[in-house]
Amino acid sequence: MSKLFVRTGIDFATCQQALAHIGEEMLAKGVVHTTYPAALLEREAVFPTGIALEHHAVAIPHCEAIHAKEPALYLIRPDRPVHFQQADDDAEIAVSLIIALIVENPAAQLTLLRRLFSELQNPTMLEALLSAPDHQLGALFEEAILMAEPCKQAS
Repeated sequence: MSKLFVRTGIDFATCQQALAHIGEEMLAKGVVHTTYPAALLEREAVFPTGIALEHHAVAIPHCEAIHAKEPALYLIRPDRPVHFQQADDDAEIAVSLIIALIVENPAAQLTLLRRLFSELQNPTMLEALLSAPDHQLGALFEEAILMAEPCKQAS
């Protein structure tokens, strides 16, 4: 099971600032190697992670598994949307929810990305995550997304 870290009540001027924050926080939490912050920024520059959904946009920044010490997710709901480059386009989109993935196992990363993308396409689910009281956001995310269906662990 991945550790889940949640942050609300924060503001970022740019996606690079958000990514730098993620790198610093995950390093401070001890779930990543010192190579993680730079790897996260580098990967985002080459493979952007902004995803436009029906009514909102999310970003799911991540990097190669070799930078992780243990699996974790960092869920950030910033006070104002942060502009990320869209994954499948050159356009920038205003992201309301950032879900950073820290995964040790590349197969598990792919499984988690698929589940996240599937669950976040449900407008009701995304609205619930965006409007949940700060103190309930983590529990709602775990219940709705992480525990929706048991993940098969790749060996």
